[in-house]
Amino acid sequence: MSGFTEQRQRMVDRYKRAGYIKSKRVEEAINAVPRELFMDKRYRDYAYHDQPFPIPGDGRQTISAPYMYPVTYEPLKLQPGQRFLEIGTGSGYGAAIARELVDSSGLVVTVEINPETYRFARENLTKAGYNDVEVILGDGTLGYPELAPYDAVSITASTPDIPPPIYQQMAQQSRLIAPVGNPGHYGQDLLLYERFGAESSKRKLMSVVYVPLIGKYGFPG
Repeated sequence: MSGFTEQRQRMVDRYKRAGYIKSKRVEEAINAVPRELFMDKRYRDYAYHDQPFPIPGDGRQTISAPYMYPVTYEPLKLQPGQRFLEIGTGSGYGAAIARELVDSSGLVVTVEINPETYRFARENLTKAGYNDVEVILGDGTLGYPELAPYDAVSITASTPDIPPPIYQQMAQQSRLIAPVGNPGHYGQDLLLYERFGAESSKRKLMSVVYVPLIGKYGFPG
C-alpha cells in the first residue's frame, strides 16, 4: 500500500468517526479517487490534510478541505444513472467523486469560468482516468442547458441566490446544494434545496466559507 493510499484510508476512517461520511457509497467513492492527482504539485504531499489549498487561477481558487466533499455528497444522495451538474470545477476532484457515485450509467457535467483553472481540472481528470466527465469552460451561473435536466446540482462557490437558469435545469424530482450568502462576511449558509415538481424546500446544513461565484447571476468578477 502506497503512502498516499494509506493517508487516504486514514482520512476516510477519520471522517467516518466524525460523522462526515455516513454511507458506504460515499466512503467507497472518496476512497477510489486519488486526491493527490488533483493538487497543485507544490502541495501534493499535503493532499490528505484537513484544509483547502491554492490551485491555478486568478488567486482565489482552491481545492476545498477534503471533509467538504462528503458534507456535499451525502445530502445529495447521488445514485447510479443520475445526471449531475457541478458549478465551479476547481481542481476536478469533486467531479471525480461524483463520477464514482453516478457510475458509467450516469452523467457528470462541470462548468468552470476561469480558463487556467479549467485547463488544470481537465488535465487532472484525464490523468486520473475520468475521461467521460463533461468539463465546460463558461459562466456556471447559466448552468448547461444542453445536457439538462439534472437530478442533482452542486454549486461550489458562494452565491447571492440560486441562479434562475440552474433552477430551471433541475429535474422535477431533484436536489441542489449551495453556499448562499455574501463572500465578504464570515459564514455563508450551506443550503440543501429539494425540488418536488412545482414545490420545493430548503434547509441549512452548516455555516461555510467559500470564494464568490462569478458570473451573470453571481458576484462581479
